[in-house]
Parts: sequence; C-alpha cells; structure tokens
Amino acid sequence: MIRHAPPLILLPAMGCDGQLWARQVIDLSDVTHPMLGDLTVDDTLEAMAARVLAHAPPRFAVAGVSLGGYVALEVIRQAPERVQRVALFGTRASMRMRPRTVAEQGLLATAPHADPTLTPIVSGPVQAMAERVGAAVFERQQRAMLARPDISAAIAAVRVPTLVAVGEYDRICLPAEARELSDQIPGALLHEIRNCGHLAPLERPGEVTQLLRDWLQG
Repeated sequence: MIRHAPPLILLPAMGCDGQLWARQVIDLSDVTHPMLGDLTVDDTLEAMAARVLAHAPPRFAVAGVSLGGYVALEVIRQAPERVQRVALFGTRASMRMRPRTVAEQGLLATAPHADPTLTPIVSGPVQAMAERVGAAVFERQQRAMLARPDISAAIAAVRVPTLVAVGEYDRICLPAEARELSDQIPGALLHEIRNCGHLAPLERPGEVTQLLRDWLQG
C-alpha cells in the first residue's frame, strides 16, 4: 500500500513502554509506518534523542507523551532538517518537576477522576508497563528530566506542523501548561481531550488516532 505520510516514531511517557501506543501502531499502519523509540537505556534527554535519531529514517514525523514529548523536542533541536512533523501530548513548556516514586507517578498518570468507568481498565495496563520497565529505568528517566529544566532552545527550534494535545484532567501537565507550550510554537494546533488524564493514547485511543491521522495528512 502506498504510504500517504512520513514514517512515524512514537515515544512513550516515563515508566511506559510500547503498549502505550499499541492502538496507534495498528490503526495508523494504513497511512504511515509506525515505529517505537527506546527511552529506557540513556540517562539524559540528549542521549535519548541521539539514540532515536540513530535508528530513525532520514526524515520522519515524531509523537511523544510527556517524557517522550521532551525527547521529541530534543530530537528537533539536534536534527531539525530530519523532522517533518511533531505531536506533543502532556508536554509542558517548562520541565520543572519534583521527584516522584513509581507509585506516585502511576497514581497521577492514571488520573482516577478523569473517567471513573475507564480508570480500572487503564490502571492495569499502566501498572503492567511500570513493572516491565522497572524501577531502575524509571529512576534513570527521572534523572534525565531533572537534569534538563530548560528546554527553551528546543522549543525555539520547532518550525514544522505541530500538534499539542492534553487531557482535560491531566494532573502532570495541566491544560494551561500545554497551552503555554502551544503559544510558543508558531502555528501549533492545541487540542484538549475531554474526560482524559495524562496517558491519552491509552485512555482515548480512538480520538488520539484520529488526531494523529489528521496531523499526519494535513
């Protein structure tokens, strides 16, 4: 089948793995070639981005959630000529944060008040991802976030079609914080996902797939 969009690299959130993007990998395969970036090995955003670039096609689109969004911005900073589009979910204009345990991060990420009927369905896969990724990787990812509080240069490097999306009840990246990021990127499209917490691709897979499809083909 002829591809209608550039290859798409999907980057997970802290403490998550490819299951976060499982539905998008399947549902977008008719318009792009989805692939997963590995954020489990390195302990700096710069090294994570370099690893993504080393395994990426010559030109591609990239989408990330939270940690994955910050790595996506760093990818653009390192190689702006290779990135055709970027989508940032649950990503802020500032990386100021406090250290959290795996359990604390999981409680915030699943956002129990976003949708009481959905939370029990989501919390199981989130916990399973955290167990597969493991505490050592989580701590390494957290160190990478804490070591890089200023991403203004990476944001300034964005000159491609950009989607900024955030869950209505995201407690890690508040909607106002996503709006602040969107305002700093010329022409960025901001979308708030209703009744959703921090892990939109898992919580609202159909809406996220449609957002990415429109963004890829727009």
